[in-house]
Amino acid sequence: MAQKTAPDSTRRSERSRRAIYDAALALVAEVGYAKLTIEAIAARAGVGKQTIYRWWPSKGAVLLDAFLDLGEQASRAASENAGKAEAETEIPNTGDLEADLKYVMRATVDEFNDAKYDAPYRALAAEGLLNPELGAEFVEKLLEPQLQLFVKRVEQAREAGHIMPHIDPRIALELWAGPLAQRWLMRSGPLTHDYVDTLVEYALYGITPRPASS
Repeated sequence: MAQKTAPDSTRRSERSRRAIYDAALALVAEVGYAKLTIEAIAARAGVGKQTIYRWWPSKGAVLLDAFLDLGEQASRAASENAGKAEAETEIPNTGDLEADLKYVMRATVDEFNDAKYDAPYRALAAEGLLNPELGAEFVEKLLEPQLQLFVKRVEQAREAGHIMPHIDPRIALELWAGPLAQRWLMRSGPLTHDYVDTLVEYALYGITPRPASS
C-alpha cells in the first residue's frame, strides 16, 4: 500500500499568502481603499478571514506587505532580464550626477504612471496620514529605503567634489523628490520624463542667474 505524503503546510501557507496579496492589490484598484475590507480580500483569495487576521492586524497592513512584495517581484524580474544575480539596489554612479538622477527619476515616473502601482501606493500614502502606526511602517519599510539611495548618491557626489561640501544630502534630495511626490499625490499636473528632468536641473543649478566669471 502506497504511503501518503503529508501535506506541505509551508507551501500551502505560501499559496494562501500569495492569493491574499493578489486579492488585496486587485481589489484596491477596483473599489478603492475606503471600500476595501478583510472579508472581501478573504473571499477573493479563497481563504477564511481568520487566516488573514492571524497574519495581519488590518487591511492596511495586508496592503503594505502586498505592495512591498510587488516591488520585490519587479526587482527580481528586472534582475533576471538583465542577467544579474541580484536586484539593482543602488543609484548608478557614472560620475555624472545629473544623468544619474534623471535616470532614476524617469524610472520613478514610469512606476507612478503604472496602474498596478498607483492605486495601492496612493491608498497607503493616504492611510498613513490617518493611521500613525501604519504611517511609520510605510516610511520605515518603503519610503526611507528609497530615499536613502538618493542620500548615498548625493554623498558620493559630495565626496567627489561635484557639489558643494556643506550640502546636506537629505535636504538636497527633497528639492526633486518633494515636488514629484506633491504633483503625483495631488494630480496637479502630468508626470513626464521632461518634468523630472527639469526638477533635477533646477535642483542642481538653481533658478537665479549667476554672476559672470571674471
